[in-house]
Amino acid sequence: MTQPHTVPERTLLDGTTLPELGLGTYNLRGTAGAEAVAAAIRSGYRLLDTAYNYENEGAVGAGIAASGVDRDQLRVTSKLPGRYHRYDQAVEAVQESLYRAGVDCFDLYLIHWPNPKQGLYTEAWQALIDLQEAGLLRSIGVSNFLPEHLDRLHRETGVMPSVNQIEIHPWFPQEDQLSAHAELGIAVQAWSPVGRNSQLQQEPVIRGIAEELGRSPVQTILRWHIQRGTIPLPKSADPARQRENLAVYDFELSEDQMERITGLGRPDGRLAGQDPAVYEEF
Repeated sequence: MTQPHTVPERTLLDGTTLPELGLGTYNLRGTAGAEAVAAAIRSGYRLLDTAYNYENEGAVGAGIAASGVDRDQLRVTSKLPGRYHRYDQAVEAVQESLYRAGVDCFDLYLIHWPNPKQGLYTEAWQALIDLQEAGLLRSIGVSNFLPEHLDRLHRETGVMPSVNQIEIHPWFPQEDQLSAHAELGIAVQAWSPVGRNSQLQQEPVIRGIAEELGRSPVQTILRWHIQRGTIPLPKSADPARQRENLAVYDFELSEDQMERITGLGRPDGRLAGQDPAVYEEF
Protein backbone atom coordinates (compact mmCIF):
# COMPACT_ATOMS: atom_id res chain seq x y z
CA MET A 1 0.00 0.00 0.00
CA THR A 2 1.25 3.47 -0.92
CA GLN A 3 2.23 5.60 2.08
CA PRO A 4 -0.20 8.50 2.58
CA HIS A 5 1.11 12.00 1.97
CA THR A 6 1.59 14.32 4.94
CA VAL A 7 0.21 17.84 4.56
CA PRO A 8 1.62 20.64 6.78
CA GLU A 9 -0.80 22.50 9.05
CA ARG A 10 -1.23 26.13 9.96
CA THR A 11 -2.64 27.72 13.09
CA LEU A 12 -5.70 29.95 12.81
CA LEU A 13 -6.63 33.11 14.72
CA ASP A 14 -8.54 31.09 17.32
CA GLY A 15 -5.69 28.66 17.95
CA THR A 16 -7.15 25.72 15.99
CA THR A 17 -5.25 24.19 13.09
CA LEU A 18 -5.99 23.34 9.45
CA PRO A 19 -4.00 21.44 6.83
CA GLU A 20 -2.79 23.81 4.12
CA LEU A 21 -4.39 21.72 1.34
CA GLY A 22 -7.78 20.01 1.42
CA LEU A 23 -10.31 18.05 -0.60
CA GLY A 24 -13.22 19.82 -2.24
CA THR A 25 -16.27 17.55 -2.36
CA TYR A 26 -18.72 19.44 -4.58
CA ASN A 27 -20.78 16.88 -6.57
CA LEU A 28 -19.30 13.90 -4.70
CA ARG A 29 -22.56 12.24 -3.69
CA GLY A 30 -24.01 8.85 -2.90
CA THR A 31 -22.00 5.66 -2.66
CA ALA A 32 -19.48 6.79 -5.28
CA GLY A 33 -18.97 10.04 -3.38
CA ALA A 34 -18.43 8.24 -0.08
CA GLU A 35 -15.90 5.92 -1.72
CA ALA A 36 -14.06 8.90 -3.22
CA VAL A 37 -13.88 10.62 0.17
CA ALA A 38 -12.62 7.44 1.87
CA ALA A 39 -9.94 7.00 -0.82
CA ALA A 40 -8.84 10.62 -0.38
CA ILE A 41 -8.50 10.21 3.38
CA ARG A 42 -6.43 7.06 2.92
CA SER A 43 -4.17 8.99 0.52
CA GLY A 44 -3.46 11.61 3.17
CA TYR A 45 -6.20 14.25 2.96
CA ARG A 46 -7.10 15.48 6.41
CA LEU A 47 -9.19 18.55 5.46
CA LEU A 48 -12.59 17.80 3.89
CA ASP A 49 -14.77 20.62 2.56
CA THR A 50 -18.51 20.13 2.17
CA ALA A 51 -21.61 22.34 2.46
CA TYR A 52 -25.32 22.09 3.23
CA ASN A 53 -26.07 23.07 -0.37
CA TYR A 54 -23.76 20.39 -1.80
CA GLU A 55 -26.28 17.82 -0.53
CA ASN A 56 -23.45 15.43 0.30
CA GLU A 57 -22.72 15.84 4.00
CA GLY A 58 -23.99 12.29 4.45
CA ALA A 59 -21.64 10.92 1.80
CA VAL A 60 -18.71 12.75 3.41
CA GLY A 61 -19.64 11.30 6.79
CA ALA A 62 -19.91 7.80 5.29
CA GLY A 63 -16.50 8.24 3.67
CA ILE A 64 -15.01 9.24 7.02
CA ALA A 65 -16.52 6.17 8.69
CA ALA A 66 -15.21 3.86 5.93
CA SER A 67 -11.72 5.37 5.75
CA GLY A 68 -10.22 3.62 8.77
CA VAL A 69 -8.72 6.95 9.95
CA ASP A 70 -9.64 8.29 13.38
CA ARG A 71 -12.09 11.17 13.34
CA ASP A 72 -9.82 13.29 15.55
CA GLN A 73 -7.18 13.31 12.79
CA LEU A 74 -9.58 14.99 10.35
CA ARG A 75 -10.78 18.54 9.88
CA VAL A 76 -14.33 18.58 8.52
CA THR A 77 -15.83 21.79 7.12
CA SER A 78 -19.42 22.60 6.17
CA LYS A 79 -21.28 25.78 5.24
CA LEU A 80 -24.55 27.53 6.04
CA PRO A 81 -26.89 28.24 3.09
CA GLY A 82 -28.34 31.69 2.50
CA ARG A 83 -31.91 30.64 3.21
CA TYR A 84 -31.00 29.97 6.86
CA HIS A 85 -29.41 33.26 7.94
CA ARG A 86 -32.02 33.94 10.63
CA TYR A 87 -30.61 33.03 14.05
CA ASP A 88 -32.91 30.12 14.91
CA GLN A 89 -32.78 28.76 11.37
CA ALA A 90 -28.98 28.85 11.42
CA VAL A 91 -28.86 26.89 14.68
CA GLU A 92 -31.20 24.23 13.31
CA ALA A 93 -29.30 24.02 10.01
CA VAL A 94 -26.01 23.36 11.82
CA GLN A 95 -27.65 20.71 13.99
CA GLU A 96 -29.14 19.05 10.91
CA SER A 97 -25.78 19.11 9.13
CA LEU A 98 -24.16 17.38 12.10
CA TYR A 99 -26.80 14.65 12.02
CA ARG A 100 -26.31 14.20 8.27
CA ALA A 101 -22.55 13.94 8.55
CA GLY A 102 -22.71 11.68 11.58
CA VAL A 103 -20.23 13.79 13.56
CA ASP A 104 -20.49 15.46 16.98
CA CYS A 105 -19.00 18.74 15.82
CA PHE A 106 -17.58 20.46 12.74
CA ASP A 107 -13.94 21.53 12.88
CA LEU A 108 -14.78 24.55 10.71
CA TYR A 109 -18.16 25.99 9.77
CA LEU A 110 -18.62 28.86 7.31
CA ILE A 111 -21.39 31.19 6.18
CA HIS A 112 -21.48 30.20 2.51
CA TRP A 113 -22.35 33.62 0.98
CA PRO A 114 -23.05 37.02 2.60
CA ASN A 115 -26.23 37.62 0.55
CA PRO A 116 -25.94 41.38 1.17
CA LYS A 117 -29.41 42.25 -0.19
CA GLN A 118 -30.91 40.22 2.65
CA GLY A 119 -28.50 41.78 5.15
CA LEU A 120 -28.85 38.96 7.69
CA TYR A 121 -25.32 37.61 7.71
CA THR A 122 -24.47 39.21 11.06
CA GLU A 123 -27.42 37.41 12.64
CA ALA A 124 -26.13 34.13 11.17
CA TRP A 125 -22.64 34.94 12.43
CA GLN A 126 -23.91 35.43 15.98
CA ALA A 127 -25.52 31.99 15.77
CA LEU A 128 -22.18 30.47 14.78
CA ILE A 129 -20.43 32.28 17.64
CA ASP A 130 -22.92 30.80 20.10
CA LEU A 131 -22.69 27.32 18.56
CA GLN A 132 -18.91 27.50 18.86
CA GLU A 133 -19.24 28.37 22.55
CA ALA A 134 -21.62 25.41 22.93
CA GLY A 135 -18.98 23.06 21.47
CA LEU A 136 -20.74 22.15 18.20
CA LEU A 137 -18.24 24.08 16.07
CA ARG A 138 -14.50 24.21 16.77
CA SER A 139 -13.73 27.10 14.46
CA ILE A 140 -15.96 29.49 12.53
CA GLY A 141 -15.47 31.52 9.39
CA VAL A 142 -17.06 32.76 6.22
CA SER A 143 -16.98 32.21 2.48
CA ASN A 144 -17.14 34.79 -0.32
CA PHE A 145 -17.11 37.74 2.10
CA LEU A 146 -15.70 41.08 0.96
CA PRO A 147 -13.73 43.41 3.29
CA GLU A 148 -16.84 45.48 4.04
CA HIS A 149 -18.71 42.35 5.14
CA LEU A 150 -15.83 41.32 7.40
CA ASP A 151 -15.70 44.81 8.91
CA ARG A 152 -19.40 44.67 9.75
CA LEU A 153 -19.09 41.26 11.41
CA HIS A 154 -16.25 42.44 13.60
CA ARG A 155 -17.86 45.76 14.39
CA GLU A 156 -21.21 44.24 15.43
CA THR A 157 -20.02 41.08 17.22
CA GLY A 158 -16.37 41.69 18.13
CA VAL A 159 -15.43 38.32 16.60
CA MET A 160 -13.33 38.06 13.44
CA PRO A 161 -13.71 34.99 11.20
CA SER A 162 -10.75 32.62 11.31
CA VAL A 163 -11.14 31.74 7.62
CA ASN A 164 -12.56 33.26 4.44
CA GLN A 165 -13.01 30.84 1.55
CA ILE A 166 -13.04 32.74 -1.76
CA GLU A 167 -12.60 32.16 -5.47
CA ILE A 168 -8.89 32.19 -6.30
CA HIS A 169 -7.05 30.77 -9.30
CA PRO A 170 -4.51 32.17 -11.80
CA TRP A 171 -7.21 33.95 -13.80
CA PHE A 172 -8.45 35.57 -10.57
CA PRO A 173 -5.48 35.86 -8.17
CA GLN A 174 -7.18 38.32 -5.77
CA GLU A 175 -3.94 40.02 -4.69
CA ASP A 176 -5.68 42.88 -2.86
CA GLN A 177 -7.88 40.44 -0.95
CA LEU A 178 -4.89 38.34 0.08
CA SER A 179 -3.08 41.42 1.40
CA ALA A 180 -6.13 42.59 3.34
CA HIS A 181 -6.66 39.17 4.89
CA ALA A 182 -2.99 38.88 5.85
CA GLU A 183 -3.25 42.14 7.77
CA LEU A 184 -6.33 40.84 9.62
CA GLY A 185 -4.80 37.43 10.31
CA ILE A 186 -7.59 35.63 8.45
CA ALA A 187 -6.59 32.42 6.64
CA VAL A 188 -7.71 32.29 3.01
CA GLN A 189 -9.02 29.13 1.39
CA ALA A 190 -9.30 28.94 -2.40
CA TRP A 191 -12.32 27.39 -4.10
CA SER A 192 -12.07 26.36 -7.75
CA PRO A 193 -8.29 26.57 -7.24
CA VAL A 194 -7.41 24.95 -10.59
CA GLY A 195 -10.22 26.52 -12.60
CA ARG A 196 -12.85 23.79 -12.35
CA ASN A 197 -13.97 22.83 -15.89
CA SER A 198 -12.41 25.84 -17.62
CA GLN A 199 -9.46 25.93 -20.01
CA LEU A 200 -7.17 27.37 -17.33
CA GLN A 201 -4.93 24.29 -17.24
CA GLN A 202 -4.34 24.66 -20.99
CA GLU A 203 -2.83 28.13 -20.59
CA PRO A 204 0.55 28.11 -22.41
CA VAL A 205 2.26 29.81 -19.45
CA ILE A 206 1.08 27.13 -17.03
CA ARG A 207 1.84 24.25 -19.39
CA GLY A 208 5.29 25.70 -20.08
CA ILE A 209 6.14 26.04 -16.39
CA ALA A 210 4.82 22.53 -15.72
CA GLU A 211 7.16 21.20 -18.41
CA GLU A 212 10.07 23.14 -16.91
CA LEU A 213 9.38 21.46 -13.56
CA GLY A 214 8.44 18.02 -14.84
CA ARG A 215 5.06 18.36 -13.15
CA SER A 216 1.42 18.40 -14.22
CA PRO A 217 -0.39 21.71 -14.81
CA VAL A 218 -2.61 21.00 -11.80
CA GLN A 219 0.37 20.35 -9.51
CA THR A 220 1.95 23.56 -10.78
CA ILE A 221 -1.17 25.60 -9.96
CA LEU A 222 -1.56 24.01 -6.53
CA ARG A 223 2.08 24.79 -5.71
CA TRP A 224 1.42 28.42 -6.76
CA HIS A 225 -1.42 28.55 -4.23
CA ILE A 226 0.66 27.10 -1.41
CA GLN A 227 3.54 29.49 -1.99
CA ARG A 228 1.08 32.41 -1.92
CA GLY A 229 -0.23 31.23 1.44
CA THR A 230 -3.71 30.20 0.32
CA ILE A 231 -5.28 26.83 1.20
CA PRO A 232 -6.45 25.21 -2.05
CA LEU A 233 -9.36 22.77 -2.06
CA PRO A 234 -9.06 20.77 -5.30
CA LYS A 235 -11.83 18.29 -6.02
CA SER A 236 -11.21 14.86 -7.53
CA ALA A 237 -12.98 11.52 -7.28
CA ASP A 238 -10.08 9.65 -8.89
CA PRO A 239 -7.67 8.11 -6.33
CA ALA A 240 -4.63 8.51 -8.61
CA ARG A 241 -5.44 12.18 -9.23
CA GLN A 242 -6.10 12.69 -5.53
CA ARG A 243 -2.61 11.40 -4.71
CA GLU A 244 -1.08 13.52 -7.49
CA ASN A 245 -2.74 16.63 -6.08
CA LEU A 246 -1.06 15.99 -2.72
CA ALA A 247 2.39 15.50 -4.26
CA VAL A 248 3.31 19.18 -4.27
CA TYR A 249 5.77 19.39 -1.40
CA ASP A 250 8.98 18.23 -3.08
CA PHE A 251 9.39 21.11 -5.54
CA GLU A 252 9.12 24.91 -5.61
CA LEU A 253 8.28 27.60 -8.13
CA SER A 254 10.84 30.32 -8.67
CA GLU A 255 9.89 33.95 -8.13
CA ASP A 256 9.76 34.41 -11.91
CA GLN A 257 7.48 31.40 -12.35
CA MET A 258 5.19 32.67 -9.59
CA GLU A 259 4.97 36.09 -11.24
CA ARG A 260 4.25 34.60 -14.65
CA ILE A 261 1.33 32.60 -13.26
CA THR A 262 -0.07 35.53 -11.25
CA GLY A 263 0.26 37.62 -14.41
CA LEU A 264 -2.52 35.55 -16.00
CA GLY A 265 -5.02 37.42 -13.84
CA ARG A 266 -7.95 39.04 -15.67
CA PRO A 267 -10.22 41.91 -14.61
CA ASP A 268 -13.21 39.63 -15.27
CA GLY A 269 -11.52 36.48 -14.01
CA ARG A 270 -14.43 35.02 -12.03
CA LEU A 271 -15.42 31.71 -13.59
CA ALA A 272 -19.17 32.26 -13.24
CA GLY A 273 -19.40 35.99 -12.52
CA GLN A 274 -20.39 35.43 -8.89
CA ASP A 275 -19.58 38.80 -7.34
CA PRO A 276 -20.28 38.68 -3.56
CA ALA A 277 -21.25 42.35 -3.63
CA VAL A 278 -24.45 41.43 -5.49
CA TYR A 279 -24.65 37.63 -5.85
CA GLU A 280 -27.20 35.81 -3.69
CA GLU A 281 -27.30 32.07 -3.07
CA PHE A 282 -30.02 30.39 -1.06
